[in-house]
Amino acid sequence: MTAKKTKRTRRKYDAGFKEEVLKMLASGRPVAEISESLGIGVNLVYRWKNDNTPETDTTSSDGSPSTQSALLIDNERLKAELRRTEQERDILKKALGIFSRGN
Repeated sequence: MTAKKTKRTRRKYDAGFKEEVLKMLASGRPVAEISESLGIGVNLVYRWKNDNTPETDTTSSDGSPSTQSALLIDNERLKAELRRTEQERDILKKALGIFSRGN
């Protein structure tokens, strides 16, 4: 029994086909149904969907940071402040242990 290895090639889809798939998604058809009817992989449909979604802009129309961006910045600042406060607390706990042993 000799099995020949065949070289698999990737199928390429034109932009029109991708647009049709995205229109089907927009109309409310499930991804599984679309991929099954067209003979393409579910992951490929999801990839096209994610590639098509516009990236969220971090600035609003007036040039100031958007609300989401401001929240992310504030969140990072609060995390850093929490880490610093926890370090200070740990140092004070150690100092209290040292001074309470005393005499």
